[in-house]
Amino acid sequence: MELVKGAGQHGPLPFDEPAFVTRQITEGLDLAHELAAGAAGNGGNMSSKDGGSGVSAVILAAGRSSRMGSLKQLLPLAGRTLLENVLLHLRQSHVDEIVLVLGFSAETIRREIPLDGVRVVINEAFGEGMGTSLRCGIAQVSPEARAALVVLADQPFVQPATIDRLIDVYRGRNPQIVIPVYQGFRGNPVLLDRSVFPELLALTGDIGCRAIFGSHTENIVKAPVDDVGVLLDMDTRVDFETLQQAYERGDWGAELLESADVAGRDVSGEPQLVVVGQEAVAATLVKLGRLMKFTVTVVDPFLTLEQAPGADRILRVLDFSRLAGEKYVAISSRGRFDEEAVEQALEHGARYVALVANRRRAQEITAALKNKGFPAESLARLHAPAGIEIGAEGPDEIALSIMAEIIAERRRAHRTP
Repeated sequence: MELVKGAGQHGPLPFDEPAFVTRQITEGLDLAHELAAGAAGNGGNMSSKDGGSGVSAVILAAGRSSRMGSLKQLLPLAGRTLLENVLLHLRQSHVDEIVLVLGFSAETIRREIPLDGVRVVINEAFGEGMGTSLRCGIAQVSPEARAALVVLADQPFVQPATIDRLIDVYRGRNPQIVIPVYQGFRGNPVLLDRSVFPELLALTGDIGCRAIFGSHTENIVKAPVDDVGVLLDMDTRVDFETLQQAYERGDWGAELLESADVAGRDVSGEPQLVVVGQEAVAATLVKLGRLMKFTVTVVDPFLTLEQAPGADRILRVLDFSRLAGEKYVAISSRGRFDEEAVEQALEHGARYVALVANRRRAQEITAALKNKGFPAESLARLHAPAGIEIGAEGPDEIALSIMAEIIAERRRAHRTP
């Protein structure tokens, strides 16, 4: 272990208790565990593999785990800690080196977890947010590295083959940014070319590498992967216990991520409200949509109908071609799926698209869509900031302003000349 001292963490709340259970998760862990003996042999340094990939991994593990209530890096899963599972998967991939950024309880983590061959960086400013950890980690990447793979410490299910897939895409196409995409939903880890390192080193506060995406829309590659692990993280005790218990039971019989859950009433002939995300604004929009006699579809990779009160169906694939008829779309995903969802909505004929985002983010997405050739008449259907002006404060009032704008738009569309 090499120790270096340098100058927070993440995720959205569900409607209710999340159900993060798929057969693919246990398969990914089992594969990595079968290969553990080989990883121990080289101590985690991958530079000897295939002449080197030119890619370094940077694990962000400095946060307080405040929403978890305990140190998540050391929580037990599949006979190892969460962080050991992350390290194991990286050691079985083709990354050249592993840089681990610690902060809160760094000494405890170093005592509990074998870190042979890992370069440890201590972020003494971890309380200021994720941006400080990114800076610390990127600053310690080998000068020979062509790119860095930014890995979250609470994502232990990303398979080694997925990491290698991102590396292969990078080496084959030379983009500035490679993002994994599972069934249309953008995930982590993200691979970043050295050319964007200066921007990462300038980040401050509690923001991640997504903050620089808007400046590189033409040099981003979204790589489809067959690995739901890119979407799974653990922010709360409920998240962790659900995954841990399911793994220990071996209860992987039912696939969570089928294309769509259409249980519920007959939805033919009614206008559709399509809500992307599971934030507070989204939850209120679902209830308002039901009240206003819309057929309500929630788009999210993990929710069930029981977890989305008022929804008629769940679409677990970001593919709006599956939704026929008159569509009004509201996107409130805290940046996770914003751009992809807007593209899907405009490409598949949504009459109205609301994006819950700040003005800067809205401008970035609009500019990216223009660069991709979306015509002005399509972009006119995008409302960002969304909602009529009522001086809205808080999620419920924001949702009310959006629903009022949707109703006004529908009245205009159906007005008889």
